[in-house]
Amino acid sequence: MIANRVLPSELLPLAVDEDGAVARLRAALPAAAAAAGLVDVAYRVVDSPVGQLLLAGTEVGLVRVAFSREGHDAVLAALASTVSPRILRAPSRLDAAARELDEYFGGRRHSFDLPLDFRLANGFRREVLAHLPEIGYGHTASYAAVAALTSSPRAVRAVGTACARNPLPLVVPCHRVIRSDGSQGAYLGGPDAKALLLALEAAPQP
Repeated sequence: MIANRVLPSELLPLAVDEDGAVARLRAALPAAAAAAGLVDVAYRVVDSPVGQLLLAGTEVGLVRVAFSREGHDAVLAALASTVSPRILRAPSRLDAAARELDEYFGGRRHSFDLPLDFRLANGFRREVLAHLPEIGYGHTASYAAVAALTSSPRAVRAVGTACARNPLPLVVPCHRVIRSDGSQGAYLGGPDAKALLLALEAAPQP
């Protein structure tokens, strides 16, 4: 039995720096995995005025923006089943998205210039999302007005469903779609988040 064993002096730096070594390995893992083609979905979490946002991207582009209220773990599990199980936290791969969102919340950006991956929206939902960027910053449109732009102009309720299931909120601005009576309507990020975004865009520009 060995008790109170003293480490040789030459081993002390290794023992003391163990946490640092683990941190360096973790930092190197995303780049190594990406270089080996082992990452299909990269993700990171960023802070924002509407709470923490999960950003996920593929080689095609940004594929998911998720609010905390959706449950980030549940969103990652859904991505694993619908896109690929090869998911890794790789913040640097989402740097552009994080930067543009920061500029948006700071009032310095009115539209996004990010490559987008729309694989999570198909059919009519995809058609609706394609029209949402046509609603300019600081403007709103009713669900009926958006429906009128589509191949099914009477599908007002389906427009609401498409907005509610938008996989790329904020970047694809479903928050600008409101009810015909002028009330803001539902929002994936919650009513407070929608009110904040509409107020942000309605504020006087510098």
